[in-house]
Amino acid sequence: MSRRDSDVFDDAAAQAERPSKTRRKKAMHELQDLGEALAALPAHQLATLEMPESLREAILEYHRTRSHEGRRRQMQYIGKLMRGVDSQPLREAVAALQLGRARDTLTLHQTERWRDELIADDDALTRWMAEHPDCDVQPLRALIRAARKDAAASPEQRSGRAYRELFQFLKPYLQETNDDE
Repeated sequence: MSRRDSDVFDDAAAQAERPSKTRRKKAMHELQDLGEALAALPAHQLATLEMPESLREAILEYHRTRSHEGRRRQMQYIGKLMRGVDSQPLREAVAALQLGRARDTLTLHQTERWRDELIADDDALTRWMAEHPDCDVQPLRALIRAARKDAAASPEQRSGRAYRELFQFLKPYLQETNDDE
């Protein structure tokens, strides 16, 4: 092999190891998306994450910026700072926080569904007790009766108190179930 052929071969090998421009741009966009997810977090959750102080300050500055163009440029700066940070712990933290919100929403919807079923159908109480045998049935029955009585009243006379209390009674049982999963 001639010297010229070996130079070409070395250049091809170096290019094969180096990511393409498209891959580098894709990675930068992913980091900027992660920066946007971090910026969307509430301040109290952002304070709990471990990150460089310059990145934290850039995110706080993003929150203070009001103009569209200023926010866009600040987000690009956050993306640039993200390139120098180990992004995996931040990704995991954002995913865990988003999963927590999804679990809370799921619990809320399940609680509403159970409350409506318990008020509408006597068989729902049997199903509830089969799924949650540790539940005290007497206060639950009292809450169901009060919620049904309140629902039967005219709209002007409804207080909604029993409806809310039934929800609050059911919620811890469903949170416990969702946390176990």
